[in-house]
Amino acid sequence: MIYSTATVPVNPEGETRLTRAQVWAGLELKARDARLFLPPGLCTHCDVVEESATHFVREATIGGADLREIVTLEPRSKVTFFQAAGPREGAIINELFEDETGALQLRFYCYLGLRDKEPNGPEEQADQKQFDSGGYRIALLSTLKRTRELLASDQLRA
Repeated sequence: MIYSTATVPVNPEGETRLTRAQVWAGLELKARDARLFLPPGLCTHCDVVEESATHFVREATIGGADLREIVTLEPRSKVTFFQAAGPREGAIINELFEDETGALQLRFYCYLGLRDKEPNGPEEQADQKQFDSGGYRIALLSTLKRTRELLASDQLRA
């Protein structure tokens, strides 16, 4: 089992302040089309293929892997990506919350396994090391940076 978590402040000193609504608009847009938020070429396909009142299903190709994810939105709070098909199984969560001082925070956490691989085997251990190296903290910061850019260019409304 792979477990990882990272939390970053939404409004560090020196950055343009974002409201909860603005960050939420960015998270929802990223859930619907990851291409807008990931480095060029990393996500080559991302489409919502099914939608209901409680969730939507997206199919994407990220890092060369074909994924099918069931995505649930808890408005202005949490996006959960359930890995329905692809190399991983489990859930990836992006959560927006206030810490004990009232400062807005963005947290990533996941519980994942690798399909058709030995539990805690070499492949899962390698993935765990990759998660532990800080990649998802960098992804959170990148998401916030991209949200600011989209807002500044009037491509995102909250």
